[in-house]
Amino acid sequence: MTKYKKGSFTNTFRNARKGMRLSIKSERNIRIHLFIAALVVVTAFCLNFSINKFCILFLTIAAVISAEMFNSAIEFSLDAIFHNRYSRMVGMAKDIAAGAVMVVSISAIMVGVLLFAPPIISLFSK
Repeated sequence: MTKYKKGSFTNTFRNARKGMRLSIKSERNIRIHLFIAALVVVTAFCLNFSINKFCILFLTIAAVISAEMFNSAIEFSLDAIFHNRYSRMVGMAKDIAAGAVMVVSISAIMVGVLLFAPPIISLFSK
């Protein structure tokens, strides 16, 4: 017997939606990422991206937003455990998590350049 209640499959989705809403409400960076992602998707649609390019785009967007959500979860967890008291180790863990978000974001920018540069250049070279 476990101390955790056994949840239904629908509760899993309900909790996931709750987590998404919480992250959007509480984290400014996630809202920025979502806004930029919307602009990128609209631009890709206007440039008639192929299905393959859209897949790459959506996977890249998902990676950035997921990394940001993991970063937020780590920060909230550490703040709860250490009651918002300063700890050098907590600071290091938060910095590492933020660095992971930066790595994914820089990779996303490079993917964006590779996907968007050719069609944009061909638009202006006509």
